[in-house]
Amino acid sequence: MTGDLTPSTEYRIPFTVGSRRLFSIERSVATLAFSLQDILAGRVPPVPALNSVEGLRVLSAPTAAELRLRSAMPGFLIGSREQYARYFIDMAGSYEDYFSRFSAKTRSTLRRKRRKFEKAAGGSLDLRAYRTPEEIDTFTALAQPLSRRTYQARLLDAGLPEGEAAQAERRDLAAEDRLRAFLLFLDNAPVAYLYLPVERETLVYAYLGFDPGHAGLSPGTVLQMAALENLFAEGRYQYFDFTEGEGAHKALFGTDSVDCASFLMLRPTWANRAVIASLGGFDGTVKSVKRLARQTGVEGTLRRLLR
Repeated sequence: MTGDLTPSTEYRIPFTVGSRRLFSIERSVATLAFSLQDILAGRVPPVPALNSVEGLRVLSAPTAAELRLRSAMPGFLIGSREQYARYFIDMAGSYEDYFSRFSAKTRSTLRRKRRKFEKAAGGSLDLRAYRTPEEIDTFTALAQPLSRRTYQARLLDAGLPEGEAAQAERRDLAAEDRLRAFLLFLDNAPVAYLYLPVERETLVYAYLGFDPGHAGLSPGTVLQMAALENLFAEGRYQYFDFTEGEGAHKALFGTDSVDCASFLMLRPTWANRAVIASLGGFDGTVKSVKRLARQTGVEGTLRRLLR
């Protein structure tokens, strides 16, 4: 049985509305992340010792694993639970085989978006790939400023990691040929990036972002498809893993999915009870507001305000 257990970290429990994180509360937790290989093989990681932390942050646990964790940790509080389909691409076959899985309407839309971007770029697609340590240095220098402008960084704290440690990790992955990164350019300036560590035969969808000033050209979608064409051509990969969390982007490009859940398991202290209760009340209020917005016909306006 295998799993990915990271050391204790200060995890910020988010209180979010739409895509906006309003505030957060920190708790010291260990993180147990299920890889796609774990899930597909039915492997359940062992429950780690939690002597020096307040609990466990579980990412992408399939139903059987969640039940085992709950049974092994009786009395722990469950909170911040998110249930979703974990999407992935089965990369058996060619890019043409993959593209043919889309409906005729979707294929037409994807081709149209690429043509629109190419027209804005002067007639061709400027996609650049990076994989060696030296190339990753170039990628970082170009992608980091772009990442800071993306909504992923500004609203979700999910931009490309910065600092010497993050760059050293990127270089180490590249030196082992375990990293693929891409930039899409417009007028010789990067407008979208994609960062993909490689775990054995699986590409891991770690970071994607695009310049919101060019959202009308769908740079994220154009980059995703162009990068996939490049990656299929390598003939090396079995899966493209979109990791935890749902999203229209993942649902569109994924070929398969597995039902999973991410959640926190905290010790039953009064402080942790207060945090879990506050989060539950907050999320319940947000759902009520969204329901009222749908009933009164202002859901679209509310969604735009929360972007």
